[in-house]
Amino acid sequence: MERIPSSRSVSLGIWVKTGSRNENESNNGISHFVEHMLFKGTDRFSAKDIAETFDGIGGNVNAYTSKEYTCYYAKVLDRHLPIAVDMLADMFFHSRFDAAELEKERNVILEEIAMYDDTPDDLVHDLIAKAAYRDHALGYPILGTARNLLELSPEHLRQYMEERYTVNNTVISLAGNIDDSVTDLLETHFGAFGNVGPEKEKTVAPTFFGEVVFKAKKTEQNHICLSLPGYSLSDLRLHQMILLNNLVGGGMSSRLFQEIREKRGLAYSVYSYHTAHIDSGMFTIYIGTAPKQTKEVLDVTLDVLHNVAENGVTEEELQKGKEQLKGSFILSLESTGSRMNRLGKNELMLGRHDSIDEMIARIDRVTTNDIRELCKSLFSHPFALAMVGRSDKPIQSFRRDFIATSC
Repeated sequence: MERIPSSRSVSLGIWVKTGSRNENESNNGISHFVEHMLFKGTDRFSAKDIAETFDGIGGNVNAYTSKEYTCYYAKVLDRHLPIAVDMLADMFFHSRFDAAELEKERNVILEEIAMYDDTPDDLVHDLIAKAAYRDHALGYPILGTARNLLELSPEHLRQYMEERYTVNNTVISLAGNIDDSVTDLLETHFGAFGNVGPEKEKTVAPTFFGEVVFKAKKTEQNHICLSLPGYSLSDLRLHQMILLNNLVGGGMSSRLFQEIREKRGLAYSVYSYHTAHIDSGMFTIYIGTAPKQTKEVLDVTLDVLHNVAENGVTEEELQKGKEQLKGSFILSLESTGSRMNRLGKNELMLGRHDSIDEMIARIDRVTTNDIRELCKSLFSHPFALAMVGRSDKPIQSFRRDFIATSC
């Protein structure tokens, strides 16, 4: 919990350490399905009651599923916190999984999958996970597959909750205008949570295979992702990786954006990002461009990465990147929602809470030599490559090991 007396709102999150990573080939999509069904009615409240209650108090309630966790959250005025806690707890413990509601929600998710499949610039990010991790669960799509969804019953969802929604897998985080009475409020609604579960869970870190996945679609652009193995949430090089990502493709002043969009006008959308998991990570570049420009775009991308790998970054670039990272980090903490998210994720995934000053000091300690050493490690692997487009011809001759063998 974090008390913010100057705020008039409270953000509340229930975090469960389960996601598509905790699924198998036959039940992939079940974490996301459970998340949807918790909004479809309890013994006390219908789905309409849940929606009308939060609308009636001017609050927000929602949820999302990721690869490694699921979060149910609400933001309300401080005086309405008891209502939010009561309703989220009832959803968490007493959702009905009514068969008729489940059939309706199954169809909703099937439409969500179809919508995703019709959006190639989203779809390619699922394909790159498959290209990187092959059959490891981190390569599974969060939404699951239509085939799996058609097989899942209320009993399957209840059993999954029994196995995964345990005390040891759950964190409750709050940030906003709260006082000591919130402890009694949470004890009232969550104190009887008795599904303890195993003390510690073993995970198997993925192998980065770096393969090629192509999906043929009638698109106007080729949508391309290139990925390399990155760093885990607990890796001491994570801040170095974030700084490097910002330099390569994390913003409008990044090298890829400037070279591909601003100087050459070859793409509207070009960016990079780093995804950190509990025991692994992945650095990814996305580009959407016309088929006739694809080879040139890939060549320019390799030139940019080769330059970074060979020459590192300048002191001026690094200082600018540090200020950008510190600024975005501190500004992100101005809302109760952001603070609640930080608390919940840190407790669930890391079991520790670094102060803002510690985070800033860690960023400030990064040197240009650190970035140079990071590049040696990062670019020592062949790329994973995924593309959605009409033809795979533009990527047939792409050297995925070019940076690895030339540095």
